[in-house]
Amino acid sequence: MAQAFTKTMARNIFYGGTLFFFLLFLALTFDSHGQFPSRDNRAALESPDLGPKIALGKKLWEENDCIGCHTLLGEGAYFAPELGNVYKRFGESKEAIMGFIKSRPKDGVPGRRSMPQFNFTDEELDALAEFLKYVSGINTSHWPPNVNG
Repeated sequence: MAQAFTKTMARNIFYGGTLFFFLLFLALTFDSHGQFPSRDNRAALESPDLGPKIALGKKLWEENDCIGCHTLLGEGAYFAPELGNVYKRFGESKEAIMGFIKSRPKDGVPGRRSMPQFNFTDEELDALAEFLKYVSGINTSHWPPNVNG
């Protein structure tokens, strides 16, 4: 008939399951690390023309706490739109991004919280737009799920 479930059987199931899932974890980790080189966007950073601009744009992003309101690739606050795909959303035009940031009212929109006017120079605006262009080129496995963020 039915055999009694012993401590030895339970121990063997535990050790076997632990070993199986540990090996599965290692295999998935190895597979992920194999895919990373094909998913990064390092070519833009290695270009002597774009690297310093992107770095300045990232510095401006951090100094002005843009992530305090916006999300970037799903990380950050949710008060304002996702900016990981803003370059695509604005028709792949850096000028449109720069124009939008420049056009913000000095005191914001009355009656609601809105993006302030940061009074960036043209060089800073270009660097910020270049940074957002760079971010939009990162392979994020279709995140955000639609162009609107």
